[in-house]
Amino acid sequence: MDQSPIEPGQLTTRAKMKELFGGGDQEGIILSKAIPNILIYTDHASGAEYGYEDGWLEEEDEQGPIFEYTGKGRVGHQTFEGVAGSRNKAILRHVDEGNALRVFMAEGKDPKSNSSAKLQRYLGEFELDAKQPYTIREADDPEGNRRLIIVFRLRPKGKVQHIPEDAITPAETTQVQQVSASVATSLMVEPPGKRASESRRSAQPSTIAEHRKMQLLGDYHKYLTEQQHKVFAYQIKIAGTRSTLKTDLYDATDHVLYCVKGESSREEIRMAIGQLKDYVRHIVPANPKLMALLPENPHEDLQDLLSREGIGLVYQDGEDYLTNTSGS
Repeated sequence: MDQSPIEPGQLTTRAKMKELFGGGDQEGIILSKAIPNILIYTDHASGAEYGYEDGWLEEEDEQGPIFEYTGKGRVGHQTFEGVAGSRNKAILRHVDEGNALRVFMAEGKDPKSNSSAKLQRYLGEFELDAKQPYTIREADDPEGNRRLIIVFRLRPKGKVQHIPEDAITPAETTQVQQVSASVATSLMVEPPGKRASESRRSAQPSTIAEHRKMQLLGDYHKYLTEQQHKVFAYQIKIAGTRSTLKTDLYDATDHVLYCVKGESSREEIRMAIGQLKDYVRHIVPANPKLMALLPENPHEDLQDLLSREGIGLVYQDGEDYLTNTSGS
């Protein structure tokens, strides 16, 4: 439970939090020098300038709601490496380093201050989602340059303030962006763990199927680009929703949308069918060919299932890729 001397919903200032926890008062991610805490400051008003918005998603499960927070780095790709990525790394490793994550939301100018300092509303203590601690997206920097950003997925730890005003703004219209294939094919380079016993707070694949999927995604992306194909992915935000969906590979040269799976099982193929049928409604240009990319040829009944759903099949055979397009 949260043992903080400040309560969720309470208004404060960065200066007061500096006195209480130590550390600086200018950055979005501040490492406490007094007690093991990381203070995270976010502001709805300023985030849009850097191509993102932090806040609560609409999704909620048995573990509770999710608060999205975009990592540090205003220009260029965000990272976990070096000085530029040190604070993102601190969030990623907060459990293993024993640091509590405390989130604050800007609440408008402090009437008692002569400066432009804003009041800060304490939301509470959080921790990274153990299953998917972060996702990678593409966004514009203030000069309109595309870059990769790290979006942390935070779960409440104990009592937090969860109010509608702090939710991510629902999309007014469905937004479809063709983005770099890197959002699907690559994971941010993460710092190696210091202890073999450390808990998993990483987006690196943890199962054989996840490893095979990422390997297959990367290898097939390389294969297509070596064939001089232009390959992308899509980010999709549906009108009235707060979540951002991401596809796997889109081959713009042949107008093919792929869903990649790490197993050729019935469960994974059913999931691939659902994802492709969901995403294809929003892809521009419309009506791409749909393909499931699998690590091996599935059972003939599953081949028939894909064919009946109008979905082609590519599967790995040694170093080759064999194609069955009878469904497309």
